[in-house]
Amino acid sequence: QVPLVQSGGGSVQPGGSLKLSCRASSVDIINFCRMNWYRQAPGKERELVSSIITPDTIIYIDAVKGRFTSSVDNAKSTLYLQMNSLRTDDTAVYYCAAVGARSVCDAWGQGTQVTVTS
Repeated sequence: QVPLVQSGGGSVQPGGSLKLSCRASSVDIINFCRMNWYRQAPGKERELVSSIITPDTIIYIDAVKGRFTSSVDNAKSTLYLQMNSLRTDDTAVYYCAAVGARSVCDAWGQGTQVTVTS
């Protein structure tokens, strides 16, 4: 099956919220891989948004700190990105990815569009 399947994108007004989901085909992906969120805006390079290194060690780029929260639900083998106080420059295609040295840690979600517009 597909290793990572995303859902939850959409269009919201500035200040609104969205929650993205990234369901893994195996909990091993969640447990053994570094779980990252990336985004890519039109004409821009892909950038890292957040990375779950361990459940207690999560990093965010400055642009989203205090607004975005990454988390995992081990029981559901799912990675989430809660996005609050969205602004127009958050508009991008968002991707989840599993990265790491293990062979299972080589997977990307299909991407989902997030559009923030007034």
